[in-house]
Amino acid sequence: MIIVCGLNAVQDLVDKHSVGRVVSLLGPETPHHTFKNIVADQHLKLTFHDVVEMMDGFSAPRATDAEKLIEFVESWDRANPMLIHCWAGISRSTASAYTALCMLRPQADEEELAFELRAASPSATPNRLIVSYADALLGRNGRMSRAIEKIGRGESAYEGTPFILRP
Repeated sequence: MIIVCGLNAVQDLVDKHSVGRVVSLLGPETPHHTFKNIVADQHLKLTFHDVVEMMDGFSAPRATDAEKLIEFVESWDRANPMLIHCWAGISRSTASAYTALCMLRPQADEEELAFELRAASPSATPNRLIVSYADALLGRNGRMSRAIEKIGRGESAYEGTPFILRP
């Protein structure tokens, strides 16, 4: 099970679902938290702004961030749920959850997985830059990026409602 949420909901969901791994995607100005019952090597902390292109004054996601995410998901034994969060649970975290879904269901159609993400979270607006890096690294030949473009921008929200994906 993959749980996706904003920063404010993390500890409650870690406790409620006996989460074993956490992916945190936060901006440089937001300190990474530690969470009770999550050991350091089970917590991937990625730091960049939620931007989809290189911009002066902002730290954009890099291909190395996507590589670290992919390695972290590949090493997941799936014995306990994984929680993926960003500040609001709308963009960076949903891009990462979509990447994980594509990895864990390699034979599934990327567009179907994107619409599954949309059904689970009407506000999901996956960060296109993260998805494009993952798309290239996973050899999906643009299918992940096109699928995310197809679902379009999610509903406006200040913070996404936590949701669950079942890989």
